Amino acid sequence: MNSNQTRLTTPFHSHATAAEVIEGVDLTGRRVVVTGGASGIGTETVRVLAAAGAEVTIATRDPAAAAKVAATFADLPGTVRSAALDLADLSSVAAFVRDWRGPLDVLVANAGVMAIPVREVTAQGWEMQLATNYLGHFALTMGLYGSLRAAGRARIVVVSSGAHRDAPFDFDDPQFERRPYHPWAAYGQSKTADVLLAVGARRWAADGITANALNPGWIITNLQRYMDEATMREMGAIDENGEIIPQPYLKTLAQGAAASVLLAASPLVEGVTGRYFEDNQEAPPATPEVPGGVAAHALDQDAADRLWDYASSVLAMA
Repeated sequence: MNSNQTRLTTPFHSHATAAEVIEGVDLTGRRVVVTGGASGIGTETVRVLAAAGAEVTIATRDPAAAAKVAATFADLPGTVRSAALDLADLSSVAAFVRDWRGPLDVLVANAGVMAIPVREVTAQGWEMQLATNYLGHFALTMGLYGSLRAAGRARIVVVSSGAHRDAPFDFDDPQFERRPYHPWAAYGQSKTADVLLAVGARRWAADGITANALNPGWIITNLQRYMDEATMREMGAIDENGEIIPQPYLKTLAQGAAASVLLAASPLVEGVTGRYFEDNQEAPPATPEVPGGVAAHALDQDAADRLWDYASSVLAMA
């Protein structure tokens, strides 16, 4: 957070639901894309935005699964459709962009993978977590820039994680080609990159485009599919029988989607850009004494510009 910038607060507590943070907001006529909207907090984000009247596209690797989700929302005031999008495949991203027609009011970069146990690479040779969580979303955002600008007051919402605090972006070896691969280091780096995407997009403010990142908090979803039971027990998430241990910081899907929906649709954040939110508030600077917060390396404007240039060059070479 810029030292000269007033921290934004809202009236919503940490466990407010997505529906609560936009109660009374009418999104009729607004067009939204939610990546990874066929499961987890993505599905709840889709549901609440459509319930407020938005036209929502679920962009996912499995459009058949997304179509089933969309069918369950047929009675909502808004409309929900599905479209194919594999963020780790540039041809898929290009096809999605090519097929999009008209303005886009909100892009929710929600899809992601976490803690892949061994280093995997895409067809372009990109490390899979960086490719899926950041580079694919960067390519999608760049491809949809014209549609976002055409909307006049568009928003980009980037789902990051508290894991960003442990991993600055390594510009010397971002793809883990030389340093030893570690699943959490790769995940944390990709989530730092997500925050830097929002910071870097400040260059589009004059076009009416704002971008903000968020930490949704602790929610049990299929994002944890690469985590074995031993890891989950070590983190205190499950007991010896594999049952979830209730913790005050755990959130339901409805609560975990709240920050995404707040940034996508609440009038409280109109015109706000380049910031990081958690528990439905703009996060304070991270300190060793207080849990949470946003690391300085994730809000560094020079790093954001450098990463923007890096991602642009990587995509150009692909």
